[in-house]
Amino acid sequence: MTQTRQLFGTDGIRGVAEEFPLTRDGVYWIGRALGHDLVRANAQARLVIGQDTRVSSQWIADRFLQGLASVGVATRSAGVITTPGVAFLARSQGFDAGAVISASHNPWTDNGIKIFSGSGYKLPDARELAIEKEIFALLQADALPPPDSTPEISSLPGEESLRQAYVSWLASSVSSDLSRLRVAVDCANGAATAEAPELFRALKIDTTFLHSAPDGQNINENCGALHPETVARYVYESFVGNRGRFDVGVTFDGDADRALFCDAHGRVVNGDAVLLLAAREMQSRGALANATVVATTMSNMGLELALKRSGIRMLRANVGDKYVLEEMQRVGATLGGEQSGHILFRDGDATTGDGLLTALRVLEIMVRTGKPLADLVGDLKVFPQTIRNVRVRKKIPFAEIPAVQAAIAAAERELDGNGRVVVRYSGTEALARVMIETESKEQMDRVAESIVGAIRAALGA
Repeated sequence: MTQTRQLFGTDGIRGVAEEFPLTRDGVYWIGRALGHDLVRANAQARLVIGQDTRVSSQWIADRFLQGLASVGVATRSAGVITTPGVAFLARSQGFDAGAVISASHNPWTDNGIKIFSGSGYKLPDARELAIEKEIFALLQADALPPPDSTPEISSLPGEESLRQAYVSWLASSVSSDLSRLRVAVDCANGAATAEAPELFRALKIDTTFLHSAPDGQNINENCGALHPETVARYVYESFVGNRGRFDVGVTFDGDADRALFCDAHGRVVNGDAVLLLAAREMQSRGALANATVVATTMSNMGLELALKRSGIRMLRANVGDKYVLEEMQRVGATLGGEQSGHILFRDGDATTGDGLLTALRVLEIMVRTGKPLADLVGDLKVFPQTIRNVRVRKKIPFAEIPAVQAAIAAAERELDGNGRVVVRYSGTEALARVMIETESKEQMDRVAESIVGAIRAALGA
């Protein structure tokens, strides 16, 4: 039987800063446990670290580095940088691992630790479980971690040359002239603020930046990929207010490993639509391996049908870009992603979802085809879909809760193959997520409420 991880979720370790496991001692032991894992393979192990703009990111990074240093792991810091930026540096500059201090789209009070191998991929579940076991063993030992002040290691300001290497790699991936485009970019007051302005300037893109003044607490606050309507509204109001027309709006999440868009009229374009336009463009130039796209259980039925019309097969993986990537590697696919905006391009060097790279690819497709974003996704018929979140006290398997199982079974009987029911726990928060997709909004809302009610009655916080 597969053992369940208690600390690692779908995207590293995540929680409230200053609460277990992200206490000052807990972070130290996480660093030490990872250090042991690295030095077992290489006594001279090296790690590169980066972080987002949360007020807690610096002390967590510094404490984590102390744990690594205690077992002899050498470290270099890129300071504030996107999550995929660290993955790029780990694989391109000979590091044994990369770590990012970030809670992605979560509120500023949360934080987390994401870990990449030296090849730039997120760690497999089995390796995370082994590290987790050592963390708990260290926590139960009698030894105490050193005071916060020793050894004196700081993650900031970070090495500008490391960030520059990442920006240069992104810029070199573009072969089209993007200078005629006018773009609005929402940086979510997050990690993208450190690289996006330089990148877009280097490519001579006429860009207006929004939410690019982080203060440690405003990351994701009514902005970014969690609120794509924000950049969409800005683009729309600029058009109707005669302040000039944007060709497209782009919005990143807190660590910029995903991107969402809006068209010139301010209509939101999500990850499903990006997968559709990217799949068709890659297919047209023979870059879509096996005519296959890997999406997730949350992707809309409309995407599957639109891809099928273009002769493209869609497979579904579990939610989480690491699981999308695993399925892509299994079937040899070169494109995959999530509705939330994690898009994985495997026809190049990328090893994880990268919001900045995704933005550049979408802009290039617009230039190459000469079509506005609205036209590129105009035939995508989206089935009514709702995702309801229920805060839970604990994550008990749904199969062990008869009332929830009965509600799910009743919903599936009612839909009778003309819709989808997906009920799962969030991998990063204490939430149950209920996704219902049907051709009727009325039926969708009714079915969703029946399952939500059952979960709330059994597990609601």
